Amino acid sequence: MITSLLFFGSVVAHELMHSIVAQRKGIPVRAITLFIFGGVSEITEEPKKASDEFQIALAGPLTSLVIGGICWAVWYGLRDVNQYVTAVAFWLGWINIVLAAFNLIPGFPLDGGRVLRSILWGQGGDLRRATKTASSVGRIIGFLFIFGGIWLVFLGNWFNGLWLAFIGWFLQNAAAVSYRQLALRDILQGHKVSELMTRECLMVNPQMTVEQLVSENILASGRRCFPVVENGKVLGMVTIHNIRAMPRDRWSSQTVKDAMTPFERLKWVRPDQDLSTVLEILTESDINQVPVVEDNNVVGIIARDSLLNFVSVRSELGM
Repeated sequence: MITSLLFFGSVVAHELMHSIVAQRKGIPVRAITLFIFGGVSEITEEPKKASDEFQIALAGPLTSLVIGGICWAVWYGLRDVNQYVTAVAFWLGWINIVLAAFNLIPGFPLDGGRVLRSILWGQGGDLRRATKTASSVGRIIGFLFIFGGIWLVFLGNWFNGLWLAFIGWFLQNAAAVSYRQLALRDILQGHKVSELMTRECLMVNPQMTVEQLVSENILASGRRCFPVVENGKVLGMVTIHNIRAMPRDRWSSQTVKDAMTPFERLKWVRPDQDLSTVLEILTESDINQVPVVEDNNVVGIIARDSLLNFVSVRSELGM
């Protein structure tokens, strides 16, 4: 139990070091998420330089190696003094060394894959090509894990075989998704919100009932969201999601103001912002559209389907 809790702390330290180095390089870190395979630092943007990527990626495994080394030094120094302390130190050292070794496998998006990408990026100067190569290596390693797991299953080692195959599936899937995300960001980068936003916004009065909104606006126009405006001031935004959250028998008595999301709680973008920023907001907040605001006025709406169509057309044209 003690070893497990200390290992949990070791994983946090591993990810925290990634985050500290990233922040020192001027890259924001939103959060650290721990899950079954370890953890991930949610870095909000790609490093600007290959050297930054190299240092950020290597910080975690080096931390695990240092922790493992310290634990083994404690085990060696106290092995004849206290069996409980040395037992914990030995296993904690071993697990941290394994954690570092696993993360240094040269398959993106593992730390080793990011180190490989930084080296390829530094040599060739092309981030996308470096990511594609590192992701391909990651997928190959993932498939090797899967085949190795299947082989163990045939040898009768069901548990280890299935676990190894599961890790392989996770690695190859993560590698493919990571490259797609970068490719998607590349397509959107350099294009502004103003290029795709819908400028014709049907504004509604906050005193209108939800039932009126549905019958007179949503069903009539097919639109999914509406700015709520009173005396020229934007109070918020009402969407189909807001309406679905309200019981059907209250539609006739509740107003749009009761159902809307207040302006101060809205996720919104400016017309001059990059489309990749919109994608991040839609994905993180799990919403389908965001208002476009300029000088405290809603000047348009940009929806998820517009982004997807934009990407689809350019992909089909080979752009």
